[in-house]
Amino acid sequence: MRRTLPAVLITVLTALSMAGCGNSDSGPVIDQVREAGVLKVGTEGTYTPFSYQGPDGQLTGYDVDVIRAVGDKLGVSVEFTQTPWDSIFAGLEAKRYDLVANQVTVNDERTQKYDLSTPYTYSEGVIVTRADDNSITSLADLNGKTTAQSATSNWAQVARDAGANVESVEGFVQAITLLKDGRVDATVNDNLAVAEYQKQTNDTGVKVAAETGDTSEQAFAARKDSGLMPDIDKALDELRADGTLAQISQKYFGTDVSAPTN
Repeated sequence: MRRTLPAVLITVLTALSMAGCGNSDSGPVIDQVREAGVLKVGTEGTYTPFSYQGPDGQLTGYDVDVIRAVGDKLGVSVEFTQTPWDSIFAGLEAKRYDLVANQVTVNDERTQKYDLSTPYTYSEGVIVTRADDNSITSLADLNGKTTAQSATSNWAQVARDAGANVESVEGFVQAITLLKDGRVDATVNDNLAVAEYQKQTNDTGVKVAAETGDTSEQAFAARKDSGLMPDIDKALDELRADGTLAQISQKYFGTDVSAPTN
């Protein structure tokens, strides 16, 4: 009996410990965030001007500033995890972070699968080609062409729906590289990201050949039934009302992209 008692105690203590661990990860995410005082956020860190490394090596960008401002309204700090776009939702589902802040386009599939905030960015889709290529002047012209896209992005689906063959890349810069090398015919992306690229690089080797006709709304994404969005939406409403969203927009784009264009 003396030999078996410690084993019994160990078993009981282990069970209690595991139960305690389970409790710490149960309940609405918002409660866990408030208790820890930290909102964990997944973002690319390579998508200028939304989420990227500044000259000082620190994470910065429009999305980064907006979610930090949301964190201030919630009274919590924001902790970032950088991850490629095509694995960003897998990281969310694996509970590596609580929220994705990376220009998540609102669509029916994501609305059904995730908790989405009210939109905080509005933009238009554009088609980028080589400067000397005049074969693409509309979305319909992508039929049979090859585009470079992040495989799980909304723009990849726009290209597929237009009949394009989509070659998967990790991000916009890689897409532009393949385009200029002649390995693909075009890339479809957000007009804000394309305008920022052209401003930063003055790249005369590519051009905006056409608009897709798609108006996109971007939102934050969390796991379904996270309980986060009422608080996130309230914070965004306050940031709109006090002019913070407009100020952040002006900082990165010279215009207010946080409001609908029409």
